[in-house]
Amino acid sequence: MKLIVGLGNPGPEYTFTPHNAGFLAIDRIAEDRGAVVANRRSRALTGKVVIAGEECLLVKPETFMNLSGLSVAPLVQEYELDPKRDLIVLYDELAFALGEFRLRPNGSSNGHNGVKSITGVLGTEDWIRVRIGVGKPALPDGREIKAGGKDYLLTPLRKTELAVLDEVLDRVNKAIEVVVGQGIAVAMNQFNRRD
Repeated sequence: MKLIVGLGNPGPEYTFTPHNAGFLAIDRIAEDRGAVVANRRSRALTGKVVIAGEECLLVKPETFMNLSGLSVAPLVQEYELDPKRDLIVLYDELAFALGEFRLRPNGSSNGHNGVKSITGVLGTEDWIRVRIGVGKPALPDGREIKAGGKDYLLTPLRKTELAVLDEVLDRVNKAIEVVVGQGIAVAMNQFNRRD
C-alpha cells in the first residue's frame, strides 16, 4: 500500500488557489483512474486506486494546511507504512515557477507549513515529495515577479494560470505512476530534467 497525499485547504473558496495544487493533483490522479476521493477517514477525504499494479490510498486532509500531519500520521500507523518507502506527498512550491515540478526522496520544509506539520508528527523528513511550482514566471527581461506569499497562495488562479497548471497535473500524474512502479530514483531521472 502507498499513501499518496495532496496538501491543500478544504472549502470551495480555496479550490483553485495555488495553495491547493496538491488537492488538484490528487483529483487528477483519481479522475484518470475513474476513482472518487470522498470517503471520510482520519480527518481526510480518501479514495483507493491501483497504480502500476499496487494499491494506493489517495488522501486530501480536511485539517487545513498547517495541521496536515494530524491527518497523515494516523493513516501511516493504521496501514503500518514506512514513510520513506510508502508515503508520497504532493504540494505547492513557491520556489518553482508555475509549470514546473520536482520530485525528491526527502528534505526540509523550506517554509511550507503543511510539510512542517507532517515532518513534525512523523518525526522524520524521509518521505517522497512532489513539489508543484506555483511561483510567478520571470518577466521577459529575466526579472523575477515576487509571488506575494500568503495572499498570493490563497487567491484563485486566473484562467491562463489554470491552463498551465492543468498541463503540469498531467505530468505529475505520469510521474506518480513511475514513482509507484519503478521507484523515486527512476522518476527523478525522468521528470526532474530541466527543459
